[in-house]
Amino acid sequence: MDKYSFLNAAHTAYFADLYEQYQKNPDSVEPSWRAFFQGYDFGSETYGMNGEVVEGVSTQMPEHVQKEFQVVKLINGYRSRGHLFTKTNPVRARRKYAPTLEIENFGLSKDDLQTQFSAGETLGLGTTTLQNIVDHLESIYCDSIGVEYMYIRKPEEIEWIQYKLNINDNHPKFSEDEKKKILRKLNEAVSFENFLHTKYVGQKRFSLEGGEALIPALDALIEKASEYDVKEFVMGMAHRGRLSTLTNIFGKSAKDIFSEFDGKDYEQEVFDGDVKYHLGWTSDRVTDTGKKINLNIAPNPSHLETVGPVVQGIVRAKQDDKYPDNPSQVLPIIVHGDAAIAGQGVVYEVIQMAKLDGYKTNGTIHIVVNNQIGFTTNYLDARSSTYCTDVGKVTLSPVLHVNADDAEAVVHATLFALDFRMKFKRDVFIDMLGYRKYGHNEGDEPKFTQPLLYKAIAKHSNPRDIYAERLLKENVIDKGFVKKIEKEYKDKLEEILEDSRKVEKTEITPFMQNEWTDFNTAEEDKMMEPVDTTYPKDKLEKITKAISNLPEDKKFIRKIQRLIESRQDMFDEDRLDWAMAEHLAYGSILLEGNDVRLSGQDVERGTFSHRHAVVKVEDSEEEIILHNQMADKQGRFFIYNSLLSEYGVVGFDYGYAMASPITLTIWEAQFGDFSNGAQIMLDQYISAAEDKWKLQNGLVMLLPHGYEGQGAEHSSARMERYLQLCAKDNMFVADCTTPANMFHLLRRQMKADYRKPLIVFTPKSLLRHPKVVSTVDEFATGSFQMVIDDKAVNADKVKTLVFLTGKFYYDLLEKREELERDDIAFVRIEQLFPLPVDDMRKIIKKYKNADDIVWAQEEPRNMGAYSHILMNFEESKDFRFASRRPYGAPAAGSSMRSKIRHNQVIDYVFDKNKDNKRKYIN
Repeated sequence: MDKYSFLNAAHTAYFADLYEQYQKNPDSVEPSWRAFFQGYDFGSETYGMNGEVVEGVSTQMPEHVQKEFQVVKLINGYRSRGHLFTKTNPVRARRKYAPTLEIENFGLSKDDLQTQFSAGETLGLGTTTLQNIVDHLESIYCDSIGVEYMYIRKPEEIEWIQYKLNINDNHPKFSEDEKKKILRKLNEAVSFENFLHTKYVGQKRFSLEGGEALIPALDALIEKASEYDVKEFVMGMAHRGRLSTLTNIFGKSAKDIFSEFDGKDYEQEVFDGDVKYHLGWTSDRVTDTGKKINLNIAPNPSHLETVGPVVQGIVRAKQDDKYPDNPSQVLPIIVHGDAAIAGQGVVYEVIQMAKLDGYKTNGTIHIVVNNQIGFTTNYLDARSSTYCTDVGKVTLSPVLHVNADDAEAVVHATLFALDFRMKFKRDVFIDMLGYRKYGHNEGDEPKFTQPLLYKAIAKHSNPRDIYAERLLKENVIDKGFVKKIEKEYKDKLEEILEDSRKVEKTEITPFMQNEWTDFNTAEEDKMMEPVDTTYPKDKLEKITKAISNLPEDKKFIRKIQRLIESRQDMFDEDRLDWAMAEHLAYGSILLEGNDVRLSGQDVERGTFSHRHAVVKVEDSEEEIILHNQMADKQGRFFIYNSLLSEYGVVGFDYGYAMASPITLTIWEAQFGDFSNGAQIMLDQYISAAEDKWKLQNGLVMLLPHGYEGQGAEHSSARMERYLQLCAKDNMFVADCTTPANMFHLLRRQMKADYRKPLIVFTPKSLLRHPKVVSTVDEFATGSFQMVIDDKAVNADKVKTLVFLTGKFYYDLLEKREELERDDIAFVRIEQLFPLPVDDMRKIIKKYKNADDIVWAQEEPRNMGAYSHILMNFEESKDFRFASRRPYGAPAAGSSMRSKIRHNQVIDYVFDKNKDNKRKYIN
């Protein structure tokens, strides 16, 4: 039973049990109840909530004791529902909620206001009047900050929060210097936006006006966090206020921002750049106390919440790499918009990661810049929940709602959130309720859709002027102070603007440049150069031995034991399968000192049960990772089964790879099709980040692909979509057919002195196919082959030359052996992008007698690599194409129908005279 549930008046025996527990051992009950009980002598009688005697003589509960209970209910009412009655909305009247917190709703009256109640002990007030109790509760729960926390299930967290709230009545007590600093940061926020508004009239900037308190809040957060020994901050935020944050918090030169507003070209031709409010930034800052800290704000696209998982991945990579003993030294901050945090599902995915071993980052501070409007959509149409932050309750995180006009309250709430995160290593949410002075962008007219709201906003003073007026009344500043600091700041901006207009081109500073110092950029010609991926045979043997022997003192399922031991057999017999390709690639990378991270749904065992990188002890389920036991000095193998998410997890692993280019970071889809749940990450980051933001990334995506009659969602990894995203030099796309090629492909990803995303269409049926094996020498001395020629035929006899990719090769090979044909050659294109056109042309010349050149694929004609080949290989316009006919779905649900279609394509490959169009089943 929840400790507070007795206050619902249903569980009358609870109080009796609690009091009995107190009598036996006072220290065993919560401090607030201990204080309450100390004020009473109940004698031999213990009463329930409704006045009945639970034990002892049956008499009516004395009235003053009944009243004490009503006051306790009142206190609990404020704790549970006080946030509904706050003064947190600067431009709108609050919605009405019932019942209210009027004392009459708790069985009390105005006649009780001067009565002394011991229930004040639970608030740290001691025995005091009901009036003092109500005033204290109003101050804590119903002023500029509303707090939601009573749903938390850990008593120590609730007690900590209540203690913090009771200090200073949940009102800050800043020094005069601290208040002046808050005002200065508010002035920077207000003046910066005003300056841009006058110099770049009508240009989009997504101003912070109405939410300027974010700037002093972030400044105070960073300063205070450095006192907690936080070394690095990673922040993600969308458009609103981003430019001000970059300049006034992260130290980006306003000169660069002005150059971006002026629309100048970039100094480098390697990338195309992006709009100014999408760009990332990295800088070092020295705090007021002399501590050096690293600040990062991640680039983000207009899919506003996409940056959330990326930030978490960046943070986790930094924690794993630099701060494994104290991960809290890297602090993630995510700034949301109210419409986005409520409306976009990736927020839920990220929040569900917060406590998972593979994805936790020791707590994130979430700040919502709440405009109460999304583009033109009213908040009532933007969510069903009461608050935009209600998703935070998934992890029972505390939420603070705060009036953005009250700068001190915003700073206070932010520092409260920081203290909670550092203490409990959990997420916390701040809902900063403000407004948006202009439309969604400065070219919109917001009165079209919110005329009443924008009439109120037009008359409303900005947070700086509101705060300055307050400080004037407190005699903290004099009348000329604001004009003085505003003039100083704007004069400085004028000088910077003049300087910026003397510069012809915009220079973009790379994000997290320190992590990427040793890496070069690579254009397509460099991507086609061979990379030495050889690895000594004796070391391969050492890896094999380590991953083939389970601890003798532990019990394992017999089938698993045989499977693990078979790895050594494969090595000894010189027949290494697909799983061994992975294991030896990972092992070699680890022994070379790099880390490997692999995550995704069921990756520990592998969806098709081929990997078994994590082995469970039978009687305890203890996890054994043999890759981490190969040598005293080696990299770390991180492998995690993910939550059932694609969008969030791909974003997380992309962020991880962004922050750690020395780690082989891999995401594997359960089936290749499932990556379509992460399509936004593919479009906005994986394919485009280097062009937009000058960002390299070495994320590997393993996508099981192949037509084995398993229906529409389990056949195709949507090869055509990735190939359509390919351009110039933005990523690698591969479809390997041999274990050795897979081994070298993975090693190439780490051995190159640059990083590109790598998309690999991996097999399902080939994982245990008897012909899909490679020799140890092919692993040790080979290299990645972009094209694999057909060594089983005499080129002079070949009449039909077939280019193809992936698992379809083995289907055609089986048919060729069945037909005993020696006039047809199968050439495998193992790298689809960049397409090895020179090698393909050499192949065509080699088969000089082939008058029939075919592109063959098992996918429908409107899918697979068909259009990619047509677009990128000029000679292909004269090819004969063999494929399924175009379909809307990737594959048939009927295994019989799928088999018929598959065989028809195979028949057409071998007989160009077959009409493969009319015979398809529709």
